[in-house]
Amino acid sequence: MESAQPVVFLIAAALATIAIAAMWLPGPIRVMLIAQVAHWALSYLFRPELLLIVQPQPGFGDNIPDPRLYALGYDPGIAAVLQPIVFGLWFYAALVVAFVIWTRVTARPDAPSPTAYFAEDPVFMRMLWVLYGAGMLARLTAVATGNTSRAGEVAAPNPIINLLTVLGTVGALGLIVYARPVRTRTTLLLISGLMFGELVWTALVQSKTPIMGAALAVAVRCAMLGWTRATVIAVLVLTVTAVAGFGLLQGLKSTPDMKSGAAVVDAQYPPSARPFLSMSRRFDGLEAATDAYYAGPNSWLSPAQVGEHLVEVLIPTQLLGAEKFQSGTAWASEVRGRSVDMDGVEVSLAEGNINEGYVLGGYTGVMLDVTLTFALAVLWSRSMYSRRLPLAVTALALIEDPVLFERGAMGTAETLGKSLQTLVLIAIFYLATEEILRRQRAGTPALPIAVERTEMRVGQ
Repeated sequence: MESAQPVVFLIAAALATIAIAAMWLPGPIRVMLIAQVAHWALSYLFRPELLLIVQPQPGFGDNIPDPRLYALGYDPGIAAVLQPIVFGLWFYAALVVAFVIWTRVTARPDAPSPTAYFAEDPVFMRMLWVLYGAGMLARLTAVATGNTSRAGEVAAPNPIINLLTVLGTVGALGLIVYARPVRTRTTLLLISGLMFGELVWTALVQSKTPIMGAALAVAVRCAMLGWTRATVIAVLVLTVTAVAGFGLLQGLKSTPDMKSGAAVVDAQYPPSARPFLSMSRRFDGLEAATDAYYAGPNSWLSPAQVGEHLVEVLIPTQLLGAEKFQSGTAWASEVRGRSVDMDGVEVSLAEGNINEGYVLGGYTGVMLDVTLTFALAVLWSRSMYSRRLPLAVTALALIEDPVLFERGAMGTAETLGKSLQTLVLIAIFYLATEEILRRQRAGTPALPIAVERTEMRVGQ
């Protein structure tokens, strides 16, 4: 019977290798890799160690102890379910190390440092403020009407309001990354205000995504401008504050009965771990690894089905004429449903690239899924400097949406497909802002864009 501690140690060593190699890379890619390490450490290190030390019994209201692992015994169970994770993380570490070597060998000493094109584009910066304002109005509307989307929901209560809230997210993250105020005090006030807004939204939708995206955006900004001791300290302080603030705001929303129930549940954990339990419960990679273990390799979809779904998700539903495949809900019913009773439960789950690859194609599938994740991370890093609006906006969206942390190939494709309508809307905002600024500089009143284009068509 294999012990879990050597397996956990191998995972820790792989994550440390990725983190150390990332320090040799410049720019946003370093931030993304370290953020991935932190995310995977919470899923595949912190939670397994917590289960091994505390040995908690599964109970209502606590998703940290998995009944399936408890039935196997935490030590042998964790050792078994983490085998694909060990392989996948070490393969990812090999890709990172190879990329570092290639980057160092091909680097030119006289090459100029990349510049963020859109940080100097006044049209883009004005548009970000418009997006943020529209998004905040949509968020207030969602709260007032009870249409806030929550983590794990299959569909948004109101798709239009949900789309507008996404615009607010792009605006907030864009301002954090690209805004360049002259005064340091103004910069600190701007970033603090935007992060506080994302923290409040995190508590309202009960999802870690908004505040984690904001914290990642701050780190990306620092990576693009250059790291200093002050920026490193600021990022660490903001990250710790975000984690602590998440738990505090969640506590403010709880009723006295809910607080007493949570206190009973948390009592079995060490006091030093309790501040992190609220956040840890939302990093469920170990649960997905357990799903994959019980389902087994090559047990889900055929390669033809995967290819069909990858094409379908890029086509708008209106043109497709059929309901799209959703990998998160399919994972819940078809993969987790093999070892957990999911009858009557409709939820979308994050499967993780390693776990998805394992059930699709065994260890070969793991290598393919992990390679795709790394390739997208490199493309994302370069898109932050892009002069093309679609690439820059998509890069901002990937800061907020954690597909490079907790989704596989199909989940990533779904996210990119959903972003197409957002890109179209943002492009319209950009063109409208550009036209308004052009007319202001020319000293002529800004006509509505639709009216002007109608007149042009008539004249033609």
